[in-house]
Amino acid sequence: MLASQFAKSNIATGGRTIYGASLGILTLETSFPRIPGDMGNASTWPFPVLYQVVRGASPEKVVLHDARCLLPDFIVAAQDLVKRGADAITTTCGFLTLFQKDLSEAVGVPVATSSLLQVPWVQAMLRPRKRVGIITVCAGTLTPAHLEAANVPRDTPIVGIESGAELFRVLVKGEKNELDVGLAEADVVSAGHRLVADNPDLGAIVLECTNMPPYSAALSDAVGLPVYDIYSMITWFHAGIRPRRFA
Repeated sequence: MLASQFAKSNIATGGRTIYGASLGILTLETSFPRIPGDMGNASTWPFPVLYQVVRGASPEKVVLHDARCLLPDFIVAAQDLVKRGADAITTTCGFLTLFQKDLSEAVGVPVATSSLLQVPWVQAMLRPRKRVGIITVCAGTLTPAHLEAANVPRDTPIVGIESGAELFRVLVKGEKNELDVGLAEADVVSAGHRLVADNPDLGAIVLECTNMPPYSAALSDAVGLPVYDIYSMITWFHAGIRPRRFA
């Protein structure tokens, strides 16, 4: 019986091209630097990932305009990731929460389009009369539809970095292919200070932008609050796709 079990356990099943990378990441078409901690830097992740660039999906088009015309392209790209071996799908832009339902229906595997999806979870963990605030790359275009798609209350406090010195110019406007990391961190920390000053009942912060995790620790130190980002969400997400084996 032991021999039979051993033989069966060594039968490998095919059907895919790539193995060992369970998470597929739909990536906007960008050229700005992606430093460690950025979702688009593969060294950020403690597990293997698959990337698929969605051609024509620029940050400006997705963040500043209506991205819904790109949905068919995202569906095709997501389906390709699944064919290549992905058991779950995510994206490199929190504004793609608009595609949460459609992508989930189209690919048949778990989908987590946006860091905003964790806002209700974080809220549930806070003590009474405390609430979650959001820092986004662009508060002016983060609409009620984006929030509703992630079950985020409409009255959630939101602050953007549009007026900052560096990050918005590099990520969204594409004004240069260099990133001053110190200035970028200052943009996020400044936004955090404004968010806390305007909302004394704040209990935690969620970062919408997938390029902001490199600055999460500095932000938490500066405002004295827990900070959740796409890294915190996707490591949790992946833990369910590939549970740790303890024996």
